[in-house]
Amino acid sequence: MRNIVLVGFMGTGKTTVAKELAQRLKREYVSLDELIEKVEKKPITQIFAESGEDYFRALESRVIKEVSAKENLIIDAGGGAMLRRENIENFKKKGILICLKAKPEVILERTKGYKHRPLLNVSNPQKQIEKLLWIREPYYAQADHFIDTSQLSVEEIVGEILEILKKYNA
Repeated sequence: MRNIVLVGFMGTGKTTVAKELAQRLKREYVSLDELIEKVEKKPITQIFAESGEDYFRALESRVIKEVSAKENLIIDAGGGAMLRRENIENFKKKGILICLKAKPEVILERTKGYKHRPLLNVSNPQKQIEKLLWIREPYYAQADHFIDTSQLSVEEIVGEILEILKKYNA
């Protein structure tokens, strides 16, 4: 069975939806961020602070390559996982990429209490969200399917994903 890979910007619901989907489909849930933290034995904020984003992205790519070789997983990809072509290619080898999207103001509302979001620890997080969404749009556009989660419940998002999966007999 093909992997189901949830991609998209932080705060779009990837983790919550992936966990619910894994439970519903009785598949293993994999969080790339959790795997990276396990490999490095430190939180992502600390990895960013000590080693920088380039180091983190290289580590993320290695983890994606390993995970993408497996099957039947529900993968919760980090918000920047699509920034490297090799990651997209690895995800697509055995996976269906579903990009969760949300309006910038919804993302801000959902992430405003999170201090573990290194890219949003800036003076104007709304402007930063808009900038990062604009930069990342061409990468996210390479997903197979898109769901705007701005006004949807977790159950509604999972329902849309289940409809998508019917096309793949997955």
